[in-house]
Amino acid sequence: MSAISGEKPKISVGDRLPEDLYFGALNEGEVEPRKVTVKEVFGGKNVVMFGIPGAFTSVCSSKHLPQYYDRYEKLKQKGVDIVACTAVNDPYVLREWARNHNTADKILMLADGDATFHSALSLIQRLPFAGIRNYRYSMYVSDCVVKIFNLEEPGALSYKVSGPDRMLQDLERLQKEGK
Repeated sequence: MSAISGEKPKISVGDRLPEDLYFGALNEGEVEPRKVTVKEVFGGKNVVMFGIPGAFTSVCSSKHLPQYYDRYEKLKQKGVDIVACTAVNDPYVLREWARNHNTADKILMLADGDATFHSALSLIQRLPFAGIRNYRYSMYVSDCVVKIFNLEEPGALSYKVSGPDRMLQDLERLQKEGK
């Protein structure tokens, strides 16, 4: 349940996401995944992205994804343009998971199947019976700059700070501070 490298994450509030990193995206009706860069997803937009250890897993399926879906309109009211979910899964798995939960109309699925994005940010952990996965977290990114970053403890079950209610509180605080 520990981080692979033992390093602390290489991303924090105020940092710019590396714009040349990429995800795989596969929307309903598409046959092949397409490459989307960080710049395409986050450039000029306000994005809430939450990272999960894996699609079709317990906390991810019962709480994390459904709660973000349920709070989607509240997030939009706070000025969020895109709500995205990412995992070290392939695009086909994330598409099927979104289909299974009927969330594809609101949540953008960003696959990091080869762990390129999460490795660059040192957000990788090794989980028993699951292998290499990313940490559970949430972040608010405005034009590629991280404004909020909530990282859970290592492991698959920790779910205390990365949910949408905490994100909404943090967005409210940012608005009050004028940031």
